[in-house]
Amino acid sequence: MTRIGVLLSGRGTNLQALLDQVHGADAEIVCVASDKEDAPGLRRAREANVQTRTFPVDSFADRDARDAAIADWLEEERVDIVVLAGYMAILSPQFIARFPDRVVNVHPSLLPAFPGMRAVEQAVEYGVRVFGVTVHLVDDGVDSGAIILQRAIELPEMSDPTEVHQLLQGIEHELLPEAVRLMARGAVSRDPANPRRLIVAP
Repeated sequence: MTRIGVLLSGRGTNLQALLDQVHGADAEIVCVASDKEDAPGLRRAREANVQTRTFPVDSFADRDARDAAIADWLEEERVDIVVLAGYMAILSPQFIARFPDRVVNVHPSLLPAFPGMRAVEQAVEYGVRVFGVTVHLVDDGVDSGAIILQRAIELPEMSDPTEVHQLLQGIEHELLPEAVRLMARGAVSRDPANPRRLIVAP
């Protein structure tokens, strides 16, 4: 069974979606790491008997050293796919290179629009009428990796970022497990004619 390692920084609601929808069926979540020692999502992992470890950046010489330690741990646990489920730190290129096309992230916008932090706030400030969620592979850029899945929602009258984000979280909780299932069964590949594009097998 495909072995999943999850990185998170906060409440872990996307981790919970993975535990509820994927764990033990399509793949196995074998470990959860966080850059925050008090991240509530770690409790969700422990309650599911998934081992956890924390990697606060101030415990290492620098960010690269921290990322190398996380990658070492994931490799020790024989992780096949790394899922960023609300992980708020940017991973180093060296980390990404150790898991090529095997790091998956979920982002609350229709990329390439509104990458980076405060995506929902950016979209609201811009006055968009269609919001959405993207699940993508992670590369060296900021939310610039090839797109696995996207889903849009029309919210023409919505102007409160908190309310928008709550609605988008429901989509995240469906789209991220779906993408992980596709990755786990080997249904995602690069288009030979356009490496920016992913082919998703039915």
